[in-house]
Amino acid sequence: MNNVSLIGRLTRDPELRYTKGDDPKAVTRFTVAVNRRFNREKADFIGCQAWGKLAEIVAEYCTKGSQVGVVGRIETGQYDKDGKTVYTTDIVADEVEFVGKKE
Repeated sequence: MNNVSLIGRLTRDPELRYTKGDDPKAVTRFTVAVNRRFNREKADFIGCQAWGKLAEIVAEYCTKGSQVGVVGRIETGQYDKDGKTVYTTDIVADEVEFVGKKE
C-alpha cells in the first residue's frame, strides 16, 4: 500500500505547466513544509505534484503560506545531470484540501 497524508504550508506559489503533445495535461508542482511531530522547531519540505483539474485548482486557489492537507502516493524517479544520477521523491496528490487561513 502506498498512501501518504500531509498537513503543512506551501513554501512558495505553485507552478502550473502543461505537458507537450496532442493532448496536453496540466501539472502543478508545489512544496509543503510539514512540522515534525515531536520537534515543532524543525520541518520537512516535501515536493508534491498534482495533475489535471486538481493541478489547475491548486494553482488558482493556493499561494505561498496556504495551509493544505495532501493525500496521495509516493513516487520515485531518477535522471542524469552532468553525468551523475539524481534521485527524486515526490508526492503525487490525489486530493488537496484547503485547511485553515493563510498566515
